[in-house]
Amino acid sequence: MNDAQAKLIEQAQRMLGAKAIVTDPKEIEPWVSDWRGRVHGAAPAMLAPGSTDEVVDIVRLAAEHRVPLVPQGGNTGMAAGATPPADGSALLLSLRRMNRIRSISAENRLAVAEAGVVLATLHDAAHEVGMRFPLTLGARGSCTIGGLTSTNAGGTQVLKFGTMRALIAGVEAVLPDGSVHNGLSGLKKDNRGYSLDQLLIGAEGTLGIVTAVSIKLTPNPDQVATALVGLASLEDAITLYRRARRDCSDLMSAFEFMPPLAFTLAREAIPDLPIPMATDYPCYVLMEVSGSGLVDIGDLMQRFLEGVMEDGIVLDGAIASSQAQARNLWLIREGMNEGQAKRGVHMRSDVSVPLSKVPAFVAEAEKAIHDALPDCVCVSYGHVGDGNVHLNVLPSVELPHEQRLDRIYQSKTILNQVLDRFQGSLSAEHGIGRLKRADFDVRLPDTKRRLLTAIKNAIDPDMVMNPGCQLNFTGKS
Repeated sequence: MNDAQAKLIEQAQRMLGAKAIVTDPKEIEPWVSDWRGRVHGAAPAMLAPGSTDEVVDIVRLAAEHRVPLVPQGGNTGMAAGATPPADGSALLLSLRRMNRIRSISAENRLAVAEAGVVLATLHDAAHEVGMRFPLTLGARGSCTIGGLTSTNAGGTQVLKFGTMRALIAGVEAVLPDGSVHNGLSGLKKDNRGYSLDQLLIGAEGTLGIVTAVSIKLTPNPDQVATALVGLASLEDAITLYRRARRDCSDLMSAFEFMPPLAFTLAREAIPDLPIPMATDYPCYVLMEVSGSGLVDIGDLMQRFLEGVMEDGIVLDGAIASSQAQARNLWLIREGMNEGQAKRGVHMRSDVSVPLSKVPAFVAEAEKAIHDALPDCVCVSYGHVGDGNVHLNVLPSVELPHEQRLDRIYQSKTILNQVLDRFQGSLSAEHGIGRLKRADFDVRLPDTKRRLLTAIKNAIDPDMVMNPGCQLNFTGKS
């Protein structure tokens, strides 16, 4: 702990009390590494404010003493954006105590949730008033609204509802000088100058600390139809998607593609998980149609699948006949991720390419990785409708840890080379964080680099907000 940090901690303890300051290394230890255990940091203290006013106090102290802060929510991020530097130069700022839902209105279709509200808690609160917050993902029981906002999270419902950016009506944030931006009005139409809210969404805490968010809600659908289908190829999955967009229109809420290996991986995580169909088709799609009112969603799904099977696009399929069966189908998708984790450290990606190029990209990337690393297994799956592919690489479990890490590095390099040829993005929904910073930096066009640096210098000239995340900003030039 350096002198500046010690002075900040001493003043913060006097101002905020012991509850807001954690210095016990054992209590801090679980929060200084990313959840996958890939990136390890250090912090002499973790600051845990309970209100926006307390965040203001902390940020003003940080500005006074020039002490960097790393904001953190549920610590479930995939790019280590909430992991402090390994040299202990920054303090952790945990938003988990700020966990109130300040308001929720079915009439206005809005909720105001503090940064530390867990996603599943917001889901439950919306359900109680007959509404729904549609963004969902596997970490919903631990990820927080502030983290989802700061990474512009996606999930499985982006197809119908968009990313977090589309689901936010306004942001409250404490800026690096301790001033507060209050954008929580929730106005649907507001063209008063630049959108500071949109600037803060996806900034990963590098421009300020998100303390609360005005969230858009949608009516809770009273009908949901879920189906799992087998196809001959990923190309057929794209054909099926285009047909579904035409025939089901905006009622289609999810469309996920998976490889046959998904079932093996899911069973490794959930041994008694029921599998409703043969597991040897080259490609699978998990699709969902939902809505309320005059349309019979179950009949729509049934007629749609009958048509595409008659046309030979779909080879086999199963429609869930109950909520429990639908949940089991989604457990295949979620269990696939857990099964990969059980096989140890591996390469995860969240790239995106134009929808029409998804099959060619997956084929070329998998071949390049297999040719170079024949002892590795590729697992490609993702969100067909938005071109987001999770192409993960599992090194052989028999390899020593260091060799597994080497395979991960090699596979990431190969993947990015293929991605460049397809003019894709190396981060579709997980953010840049620290894990992707170097790859992001070398691909950043000069104009964008200049503008990003100018924005950072204008808002955070002392570089106290999440240093080392996204770009390696070094101060005013």
